Amino acid sequence: MNLTDTTDLRRQFGDIDIYLFDQLLRGRFDGRSRVLDAGCGGGRNLSYLLAQGFDVFAIDQDAAAVSAVAGLFTRLAPQLPVDRVRLGEVQALPWADGSMDAVVSSAVLHFAHDDEHFRAMVAEMWRVLAPGGLLFARLATSISIEGLIARPVGRVRLPDGSDRFVVDERTLTGLTHELGGRLLDPLKTTNVQNQRAMTTWVVGK
Repeated sequence: MNLTDTTDLRRQFGDIDIYLFDQLLRGRFDGRSRVLDAGCGGGRNLSYLLAQGFDVFAIDQDAAAVSAVAGLFTRLAPQLPVDRVRLGEVQALPWADGSMDAVVSSAVLHFAHDDEHFRAMVAEMWRVLAPGGLLFARLATSISIEGLIARPVGRVRLPDGSDRFVVDERTLTGLTHELGGRLLDPLKTTNVQNQRAMTTWVVGK
């Protein structure tokens, strides 16, 4: 691949989470046009969706991130009002019940302060999902590194030196059941050389 090819890929997909890209390739977002990025950061997962005409919404607690994403809207989807990008918290989403076809939560849930905060964020994302909707979450977990951290569920210091709220497989499968959802994929965990473990959780409503 030459430099031009690489540049074209980045122009089309931005710095999209490779695991979200996998879900796009597998058709998970076909027919799910109303997409919320809950904890959007600078919008790394939104370039493709905006350019392809998805009905995108976004929220983040960081004002600079919200401003950056508003700029993405203006550049890639000027037909969408920039007030779709909100400054706010994932546990208090400003959208109606069942208003989204898909919710993306990439590297957000592990910033929860505690179990109550974690569950509040999940509950809010689930609330705004319409029947048949998709929740895509990528988060730090204790899966495969249980012996390297203080506890399998809770806020811990990971071997990479970061502090994260982690959960285990039982928590994620139990929550899926409590929500009345179904796993669209088995839980998939990437162990990054025993420094941290990141799990992809894909749930259908």
